[in-house]
Amino acid sequence: MVARPPVALRVEPMTLDDLPAVQAIERASFVVPWPDDAYRNEIRTNRLASYVVARLGDEVVGFAGIWVMVDEAHVTTFAVDPHFRRRGVGERLLLALLDLSVRRRAREATLEVRLSNLPARKLYEKYGFRPVGIRPRYYSDNGEDALIMTTEALSSPAMRERLEGLRAALDARPVNADAAPGPDDHGYRG
Repeated sequence: MVARPPVALRVEPMTLDDLPAVQAIERASFVVPWPDDAYRNEIRTNRLASYVVARLGDEVVGFAGIWVMVDEAHVTTFAVDPHFRRRGVGERLLLALLDLSVRRRAREATLEVRLSNLPARKLYEKYGFRPVGIRPRYYSDNGEDALIMTTEALSSPAMRERLEGLRAALDARPVNADAAPGPDDHGYRG
């Protein structure tokens, strides 16, 4: 057996050509997926929105999005293909969203996450999000509460240092395309 070199993971702006793969990940990740035309409309008409995809080679393996309103970046959606979870894809997407937030001059980033989605909550905490409130019965599929999480100021020295340390750790470990799939935790929808 010949070892293959690691395949580079790239995070790039979402395009209309990415939508079939995005919608497949959406359906695999969420009980109530967004309608097929939602991302098309977001990309074409929503000036507040920015969406990205993670590519492993030519394959879209995850996606995420934010809206930047005035000085706040709000994570609207985030999902990784179930076969590529627990490999750093989600971390790279989240880091890309935070980088976008800084470039678009957001003061902080915020999101909602299911109280029961512990893997997502741990990821967000690792990247500097902290709980600040609850949205009762936020999720329409089962009435589950959402935990509201917010970062400190994205421009603060502590936050910049955190993100650069996490970026360096991610860069030191390549994404392993041949690893066994991670547990089937859910995507995140804010």
